[in-house]
Amino acid sequence: MATTSDFRTGLCIEFNHDIFTIVDFQHVKPGKGPAFVRSKLKSLTNGKVLDHTWTAGVNVTTARVETREHTFIYKEGDDFVFMNGETFEQINIPEFMVDNADFMKEGQEVMVIVHAELDKPLMVELPPHVTLQVTYTEPGVKGNTATNSTKKATLETGAIVNVPLFIDQDEIIKIDSRTRAYVERVKVAK
Repeated sequence: MATTSDFRTGLCIEFNHDIFTIVDFQHVKPGKGPAFVRSKLKSLTNGKVLDHTWTAGVNVTTARVETREHTFIYKEGDDFVFMNGETFEQINIPEFMVDNADFMKEGQEVMVIVHAELDKPLMVELPPHVTLQVTYTEPGVKGNTATNSTKKATLETGAIVNVPLFIDQDEIIKIDSRTRAYVERVKVAK
């Protein structure tokens, strides 16, 4: 058992006969009336996001979950196939359980969140940052480093992201997998 004061991003709770993860929350103490907590919850079984307001101090049931390291092997229809590096066991996980799946490439290490009691996969988390090669973008222009202007770039996995104007085709860049934002250009050792 936990209360609303224990809320943190990523906490898994049981609510409305489903398992949710807390995406965002905010404690609010109005001038009049009791305090409350606004939260944004994402269902780990179907991917739907809902907003819910809790009275401060309400008890919630936390779900026992484990994270296990897996390797992305390949895509099969609408499922992704992952392999556990220790047991070599393969599991199929539907595409909706993987946030920003278009950043995954074969051999990518990911964390699979599993319900501990049911031993059922709930969600797949990519590493916070992924390094990918730009396969297509408009040519870069020297000197365009002073402005915050961006352009579209297609990455090796097919994902499309916004990058600064100075990024050229075939460069390797680091992307934040949670926000889809460009982080930096990666220097390749020669």
